[in-house]
Amino acid sequence: MININSELEAPELNGHSRDFNSRMKAGFILLDKHPGPTSHQLSAWARDLLEIDKLAHGGTLDPFASGVLPLLLGKSMKLTPLILKHDKTYIASLKLSSTTTLEALNESIKMLEGRIYNVPPEISAVKIQVRTRNIKKLDILDFDGENLLIEMDCEAGTYVRTFARDLGLLIDKKIILKELRRSKSGRFTENMCVSMAQLSDALWKLKELGDESAMLKILNPIEELVSKFPRIIIKPSAHESLGNGATIMYPAVSHISTNFKKGDDVVIQSKDGALLAIAEAKLDAAIIAVKEKGAIAQPKHVFL
Repeated sequence: MININSELEAPELNGHSRDFNSRMKAGFILLDKHPGPTSHQLSAWARDLLEIDKLAHGGTLDPFASGVLPLLLGKSMKLTPLILKHDKTYIASLKLSSTTTLEALNESIKMLEGRIYNVPPEISAVKIQVRTRNIKKLDILDFDGENLLIEMDCEAGTYVRTFARDLGLLIDKKIILKELRRSKSGRFTENMCVSMAQLSDALWKLKELGDESAMLKILNPIEELVSKFPRIIIKPSAHESLGNGATIMYPAVSHISTNFKKGDDVVIQSKDGALLAIAEAKLDAAIIAVKEKGAIAQPKHVFL
């Protein structure tokens, strides 16, 4: 961090001091979706359990699929578009119509790495159109000639059914996607998730025993959604104008990250470590450090 107008050290972005009510108003739950219901159904069940009016989820999974499904509460819903852009990791179980060799399979899989066409399957809810997605990494975890277990790191919006179809075309065999699990969404892994049963148990403990401890472990503060973003820390005197959507000017700033460019999304943070807003940087960080005047960032989503 670059010290701009302060003699103090830059605080970390940290929402762990948020209490239960604050997390309900600006927090998220990492749910481990189980096969069967749709993502929308699970979101609706969680919404009813939590007794809230609205709840958003970050990234639809097919009914038969399982894995990481972020649920966004309150003001965190404003960040849904950012969550939907997260890279994903999938574990897919595929069944080949007949046997093939590992050598032939490896050769075809290499052709599907990188930027490829990925047209949504007909059963998809989105419009069928030609588009590209980046498959960043493909690893064969297990293969016995007909049954293939593969791990895929890919860009958001990649259809694994389409990948399976295209792989089948390359090896001249029909391939069925038997099971699919999202093991990672952005930096959030399956090990960080809870089941619907665990959420239900934690809510029972809260309602029947008045014990918030389990829910505090499940409800993550909004700050963790944007912990990897570059930051601009502003002074307390600027909070009111920020709440009104005013442009952040140089005198309001105490510290900035070193690694952002003009046009980047940046976190606007308080000196106490709380997320205040997401804003668009008006200048490169390197220019702000020497400019000493003018507009620094324009708020896009305010969380005050």
